[in-house]
Amino acid sequence: MHRTWGLGVRLVSLNLNGVRSAASKGWMDWAAATAPDLMGVQELKAQAPDLAGRFETVAGLQGHFHCAEKKGYSGVGLYSRVAPSEVRIGLGAADPSGEFDAEGRWVELRFDGAGQAHGFGKLSIISCYFPSGSSSEERQQAKFRFLDRMAPLLRALAAEREFILVGDVNIAHREIDLKNWKGNLKNSGFLPEERAWMDALLRPATEGGGGLVDVHRMLRPEDGGEAYTWWSNRGQAWAKNVGWRIDYQLATPRVAATAQAVSVYKAQRFSDHAPLTVDYGFTL
Repeated sequence: MHRTWGLGVRLVSLNLNGVRSAASKGWMDWAAATAPDLMGVQELKAQAPDLAGRFETVAGLQGHFHCAEKKGYSGVGLYSRVAPSEVRIGLGAADPSGEFDAEGRWVELRFDGAGQAHGFGKLSIISCYFPSGSSSEERQQAKFRFLDRMAPLLRALAAEREFILVGDVNIAHREIDLKNWKGNLKNSGFLPEERAWMDALLRPATEGGGGLVDVHRMLRPEDGGEAYTWWSNRGQAWAKNVGWRIDYQLATPRVAATAQAVSVYKAQRFSDHAPLTVDYGFTL
């Protein structure tokens, strides 16, 4: 995507599948060339000492992180060119047992006073990593518990402030969002319950829904295979573009309305996911 400076905010999301692995494959150089203003990353697979001195700043952006307690597992980060007014790490009261905060799944930067020309006033950017349920029934049940916590959290947040949540949601919403949808109707990531959760989240608030906007689908509603963001390492999924669209930028309607362009970068591979970039018309 060509960058026109000064006209808005460029926001990137990417599941790194290991920050050190992605860096060895050129992710940091790509980020510098892409020049985002904000970049959400997921699946760091690193602890704070691993990040120190090497990954705290990328492409001129300052990073903020929520690492998992378990080594080599999960973790999210959010890099910003502009210093936020507040940083929130973890789900807090929305995760009373601490089950998911122990896994490092939420980092939120608040920019109060941002986007005033568009009437925002209060704005949050969130990098979030939803659990995968593909490894076992136990993990699928954990994923359902996470969705149960996220729905009221996002509704409450939307009532308070504008926001964009970026990240690996681990759900393909519609048939257009994965290659072999018929063969995955009973598989995690495309289960009826998961898709219904997305339906509710994206239903207008006036109709009792969460009121959020799937920015990619808003800008390019007919994108099929070109919108995929993840490919299995099995077989020739990448070569044959047998992919899934499971990485999103989900925004409140007022913020989504400023979105101008979207792209999925596939010229290089930094992980089993591809970067999702959206240019917005507001400024921080």
